Amino acid sequence: MPTLPWMSPSEAPSSATAFVMASRLEVRSLRHVPRFLWKSYAAWQQLRSAPGAFGGSLEAQLTKGVFYTLSAWQDRDALYAYARAEPHKSIMTGLRPTMRDSVFTYWEVPAQELPISWTDAKQRLEQQASAAH
Repeated sequence: MPTLPWMSPSEAPSSATAFVMASRLEVRSLRHVPRFLWKSYAAWQQLRSAPGAFGGSLEAQLTKGVFYTLSAWQDRDALYAYARAEPHKSIMTGLRPTMRDSVFTYWEVPAQELPISWTDAKQRLEQQASAAH
C-alpha cells in the first residue's frame, strides 16, 4: 500500500473553507511497520464515515517506516472529534510507544482547492519540522 489516493467521504460546499492536516509519522523499527499499517487501515475506514471529513489520503514508505497522512475537514472541531473517536483514539494510544518522530501541520484552504497535493503537504511538513528544530 504505497499510497491510498484521495477519497472524499462528503462533498465540501464550494463556498466552504477546509481545515487541512498533514502528518509525517515514523516508527522506531521496521518490525513495527506491519502493525502500523494494519492500524492505519482501521483509521482510514473510520475516516470514510467521519462527520465533517471532506477527504483524505495516506502514503506509506514501508521500507523507511514512514507514513504520511493528509486530510481535509469542515473545521478543527471535526478533525478533533475524529481523533478522539474510536478506533483512532485507541490506535494513537496503542502505537505511541512504537513511534519515533512525528510532525503535524495545519492550514486552511478554499474548498475548491481540494484535493491537496502531496507536494504541497510535504513542503509544509518540512517547514514545520525545520521550525521545530
